[in-house]
Amino acid sequence: KKLQVNMKLSNSVFNIVTRNLSEIVEYTLPKETRRMNLFTAINDAMRVALSTDETAIVFGEDVAFGGVFRCSVGLREEFGPTRVFNTPLSEQGIAGLAIGYASMGRTAIAEIQFADYIYPAIDQLVNEASKFRYRSGNQFNCGGVTIRAPSGAVGHGGHYHSQSPEAYITHTPGLRVVIPSNPIDAKGLLLSSIRCEDPVVFFEPKALYRASVDEVPIGDYMIPLGIGKIVKVGTDVTLVGWGGQVNVLLKASEMAANLGISCEVIDLRSLIPWDTELVIQSVIKTGKLVVSHEAPKTSGFAAEISSTIQEECFLSLEAPIQRVCGYDTPFPLIFEKVMLLW
Repeated sequence: KKLQVNMKLSNSVFNIVTRNLSEIVEYTLPKETRRMNLFTAINDAMRVALSTDETAIVFGEDVAFGGVFRCSVGLREEFGPTRVFNTPLSEQGIAGLAIGYASMGRTAIAEIQFADYIYPAIDQLVNEASKFRYRSGNQFNCGGVTIRAPSGAVGHGGHYHSQSPEAYITHTPGLRVVIPSNPIDAKGLLLSSIRCEDPVVFFEPKALYRASVDEVPIGDYMIPLGIGKIVKVGTDVTLVGWGGQVNVLLKASEMAANLGISCEVIDLRSLIPWDTELVIQSVIKTGKLVVSHEAPKTSGFAAEISSTIQEECFLSLEAPIQRVCGYDTPFPLIFEKVMLLW
């Protein structure tokens, strides 16, 4: 398989990836594959990173025994307790350790046990990690930071184990935000995040840890950040999502097909930077756009996409852009099935 993308690198606040039609870069995935679910693909990516980079370390709450979702299982036994280890229950401390370690030119792969608990680390991420390169005039950086965090709902997590906080992070210049929707992308995007020259927050849809299964290439490969993917070609309306919501959109597109409506489904994969050109070209073709995410509607990332497409595709739009998102309410345990509508 080959991923053909257009890339242009810019070194400012961070290395922004945008489309450049004059440059084409090919990425070839290894041919040999093994059946994996999403969490084993994440585990395999970290194993590759630890094997190929002697400075790489993996740490967080309970990661030494494999973690709550088993994403780091077996890594401590293989690489030793100095490279894979537990931390105290302090998200601020986890992020601070990652930033300090990476500022010395090393690779830090930190886990926040649930994305809902990333908020104590916000000060470190927003005021330190994101500004490290900028405030030093590009003399120093902590680009070796990758923060992994399971996000989204599973149907029984309640208020504190169901949130999707990606929009909070996307408001911070200097941080990249990545959310995979399947095991193949999860492994390739995580390796790209770990090796990226900028700090990355990598959200993992925990509902897909075991539910999403695919033939994942064995060995070392990377999928470029900032490049979206058309997962279903259509002509009547463009549906845009990321993470677990991509599967919801695919199901919706099948229902629409029964009504004679052809949907084009796009998986953004990265939110910062997001593939504006891919969505623009799709909307020019279809004339309609629906953006969907699990997080609350107000100030969700769908608003950013809607605003951009309204500005760029005004003369091509045949109908108002629609946002299909979560309710503006704390995630309710008793009404989770109503909230999710899986």
